[in-house]
Amino acid sequence: MSTLKEVCSGLPVDPIPEQRTRDPKVPHAPVRRPNLNPREQRLALRNALRYFPPTCHEILAPEFAAELRDYGHIYMYRFRPLLALKAYPIDEYPCQCKQAAAIMHMIMNNLDPAVAQFPHELVTYGGNGQVLSNWAQFWLVMKYLSEMTEEQTLVMYSGHPMGLYPSTTAAPRLVISNGMVSAGH
Repeated sequence: MSTLKEVCSGLPVDPIPEQRTRDPKVPHAPVRRPNLNPREQRLALRNALRYFPPTCHEILAPEFAAELRDYGHIYMYRFRPLLALKAYPIDEYPCQCKQAAAIMHMIMNNLDPAVAQFPHELVTYGGNGQVLSNWAQFWLVMKYLSEMTEEQTLVMYSGHPMGLYPSTTAAPRLVISNGMVSAGH
């Protein structure tokens, strides 16, 4: 994808982008060792595939399983945009309201290779401070933001965009909940 309009058009699945490997010219996050048992690995894979239609699963499942095995996380490198990630002038973002454009601007700035610590793993700082967990979430968030009006709020839970919800012009445009802890974990 080469334009902001394309980046805001939703997750590219028809056709699915060509597979991409890690670019050796940029710094990459250290390999994680999550020590997942087989059941947890299957759950991680199911969670990653939920963003994609079943017709894509045969291609993506082995690739995502390899990312989990090799890097300890499913980044979905195939879906890293071809567009240079940087803060574009705010008027260039395809959106319905300036607040959404400002959020897009912030995301793109944080993923700029000159700013981010490990841009291809969406890590901005501290070795694990991610803008989003994977590239599918990036595409979905950018699409939601491009559609958001001044009477909607984007709700996100641990990087996962839950959707646009009706709100008022005085409400926040974005609500994020992170780090929810469950008893016994």
